[in-house]
Amino acid sequence: MINPDSETSRRILAVFNPAAGRGRRSKFDNVVVEIRKLGCAVTVMETNAPGHAETIAREASAHEFDIVAAAGGDGTINEVVNGLKGCDLTLGIIPLGTANVVADEIGLRRSPSSIARALAHGVVKPIYVGVVNNRRFTMMAGAGFDAKVVDKISLSLKKKFGPFAYVWQAARQAFIEPFVQRDVVIDGVQHRAVSVVACNGRRYGGPFVVAPNASLEDDTFHVVLMKGRGWFSFARYGLGLMLGRISMWSDVNVIEGRDVVIEGGEDDLVQADGDIVTALPAHVFIDPEPVRLIYPAP
Repeated sequence: MINPDSETSRRILAVFNPAAGRGRRSKFDNVVVEIRKLGCAVTVMETNAPGHAETIAREASAHEFDIVAAAGGDGTINEVVNGLKGCDLTLGIIPLGTANVVADEIGLRRSPSSIARALAHGVVKPIYVGVVNNRRFTMMAGAGFDAKVVDKISLSLKKKFGPFAYVWQAARQAFIEPFVQRDVVIDGVQHRAVSVVACNGRRYGGPFVVAPNASLEDDTFHVVLMKGRGWFSFARYGLGLMLGRISMWSDVNVIEGRDVVIEGGEDDLVQADGDIVTALPAHVFIDPEPVRLIYPAP
């Protein structure tokens, strides 16, 4: 566990996902070089299959390391967050994926030197993560239209368009979806929506702000309920997403809460941090155990 008042060099386990995005290897190598220049010890372990980052984080020892740094995209961070459950180690981020929502949320710059400085000298803060059907998530969990977009989006589209791939896929998906409303219960109050996203932070899909008042440091969600049906409604949502104004549309509600139940059939999928993780019905709640996350130094 990192002592915020200690000047001791941090011992870092970098969990590297070689499938995280274009140019990932050279950038990662440059980050490691920069970290070592700052006097930190770095051990590198590469993932070789889905779920491997979670296993590596779970087996990491607090006697050997201070930080487990997820080197990849938001999916890699999600695995490491799940692996750190019940552990005293601190989470660090080396953003290498196509979206990197968590990095955008905490203001982490992308240059190797900036990433290295954050890991070596950054501020450790407790954040609250969510849980959906027994799996933790850092930024968001979504169901309905949102999850179907995540399910159908291709890796090639994400590599080509980056964060805007989600907007593009949503526009295509709107032509074929039946726009079924789901029952959503937030802290005991019933609602209905076509698309539901329980946001733990402000951003979605990268730089896009969907819940402007949400914070990783608060133990509450900002649940975004999109009620519109049809292509035109979701075209408006895509525009609102890009402009950072989707929460202001009249058919979009943002409701603060800690406990969310989303009803639906087993064919209705649920995404967390950009990957399909379970199916409806879903129980979403704040994990009472905070995660220590390294923010860039002010």
